[in-house]
Amino acid sequence: MDFSESFKLSGLLCRFSPDGKYLASCVQYRLVVRDVKTLQILQLYTCLDQIQHVEWSADSLFILCAMYRRGLVQVWSLEQPEWHCKIDEGSAGLVASCWSPDGRHILNTTEFHLRITVWSLCTKSVSYIKYPKACQQGITFTRDGRYLALAERRDCRDYVSIFVCSDWQLLRYKVLLYSLDGRLLATYCAYEWSLGIKSVAWSPSSQFLAIGSYDGKVRLLNHVTWKMITEFGHPTTINNPKTVVYKEAEKIPQLGLGHLSFPPPRAMAGALSTSESKYEIASGPVSLQTLKPVTDRANPRMGVGTLAFSSDSYFLATRNDNVPNAVWVWDIQTLKLFVVLEHMSPVRSFQWDPQQPRLAICTGGSKVYLWSPAGCVSVQVPGEGDFPVLGLCWHLSGDALALLNKDHFCLCFLETKEGAGTACGQRDSHA
Repeated sequence: MDFSESFKLSGLLCRFSPDGKYLASCVQYRLVVRDVKTLQILQLYTCLDQIQHVEWSADSLFILCAMYRRGLVQVWSLEQPEWHCKIDEGSAGLVASCWSPDGRHILNTTEFHLRITVWSLCTKSVSYIKYPKACQQGITFTRDGRYLALAERRDCRDYVSIFVCSDWQLLRYKVLLYSLDGRLLATYCAYEWSLGIKSVAWSPSSQFLAIGSYDGKVRLLNHVTWKMITEFGHPTTINNPKTVVYKEAEKIPQLGLGHLSFPPPRAMAGALSTSESKYEIASGPVSLQTLKPVTDRANPRMGVGTLAFSSDSYFLATRNDNVPNAVWVWDIQTLKLFVVLEHMSPVRSFQWDPQQPRLAICTGGSKVYLWSPAGCVSVQVPGEGDFPVLGLCWHLSGDALALLNKDHFCLCFLETKEGAGTACGQRDSHA
C-alpha cells in the first residue's frame, strides 16, 4: 500500500471525477483539477468567493462550485475552460446544491428549505419542488436517473416523495382495493409516510429505497409497490451469535499480522505493521457505547443519519447517531444484520468501494479502516506528525482512496500495478 505526498485543501473538498481521469480539490476560492495518474495540475479556476461545495457532473464534463454564503453557484467546463455559468439565488439564499444524473440540471435548495430550484443548463428553464426536509441525506436518485426520492416535511408530517426527473413532477402512486359491492377494503399511499425521516438512500440496483428515521430504525421499501419489505433496528446490545462484532482495540507493537481477524487482501499486506490499533472479535452479548441524546434541542444526535449501499446492492451500511462509534452492515439478501464495527472514536465518514463490497471508514484519527466480507484491517497513515482523516473519497477503479483532513489531502493506493509508481511523490507506507 502506497501513499502520495500531501496537497493543500480547504473544507474537505476533494472529489474524483466519475470517469476516474481527474481529481478536483479546493483551496479557499480556487478550484484545482489534477490528472489522476500524474497528479499534475491541468486546470486552475478562480471563483467569486470561498468554495463550500464541489461536485462533478455524471459525464465528468462539468464541475460546480457552490458558495452558500453568497447564494452563488459557478459551473466550469473541462472541455471549454473559457466557458462558465453563474447561478445567483438572490434573496432566496442557498444551503445545498447538487447535479441531477443527466449532468445538465442543477438542484439548489434555498434557505430555510422552502424549496428546491431546478436549473437547466440546456434550456435555461427553471422548475420548483416544494417542502424539502432539512436533513443531511434527504435526496437520492436512482442509478438510471429516472426517479428522485426526496424527504419532505408537509403539514407537520414527514413524507418520502418520488419525482420523475424528465419533468420534475411528483409520481402519483396510490392503490385502492374495492370489494364487488363497492366497499373500500384497503388503501396505500407512498406519501403518507408519517415517520421522522432523517436520511434516504437508493440502492444501485434501484430495487430498494432505504429510509433512516429518528427512531433508530431503517425501513426498506420495494421499488414496485413502494411497500415496506422489512425494518432494521439498531439495538445497543448485540445478542445474535451469528452477528460478528469487531471492536477496535489498542495494539501492542509486534511484528507480523496480529491485528487482522482474517487474512487481509494482498494489496493491504504492506502497511499492516504500521498500524497501532487492531480489530478484535467480541464475544456476545456485546454492549455498544451509546450517547444520550438531548431531545429538547433541534436536530438531536439520534436516529439513522447515514446510509450507503454497496456497489453490488448486497450490503447496506448504516450509522445510528446516538451510537456514534459503530457502523452496522446489513445483508440485503437475507435481510439480517451481518456485522457491526465498533471503534474507539466516533465515526466521521464511510464509503463503499465502487467496484466491490469493501467499506472504508474514518474516525478523525490518523488511521483508515477497511472492511470486506473476508475481514477488516486498520492502517496508519504514514508521514511526519499526525494526519487526522476527516473524510474519504474512492477512485472509480477502487484502487485509490483520497484521505482528507482540514488543510491537506493525500492519496492511498491500495494496489500496485505496473507503472503506478509514477504518481507524484508516492511513498511506501512501510518504508
